[in-house]
Amino acid sequence: MSEPPASDRRLAPITVRVATVARITSLSRSRIYELIQSGDIETVKVGRAMLVKYRSVLALLGEDTTPVDPYLPPTQR
Repeated sequence: MSEPPASDRRLAPITVRVATVARITSLSRSRIYELIQSGDIETVKVGRAMLVKYRSVLALLGEDTTPVDPYLPPTQR
């Protein structure tokens, strides 16, 4: 079985920084921190950095958070 082309192997990030979430959602950093405090956005602490779980951002935006197998043909995803 051959390796899928690089274009089919793009994966969504697992975590992103708060500033990235603010840019993606067009919300202020303060509002993002409020959503984190309320539990609407999940985070993980890595050292001193607070990283936001990307799936929780997608859920906040109403996007499908079902994991996709990047090795399946696009018609089977």
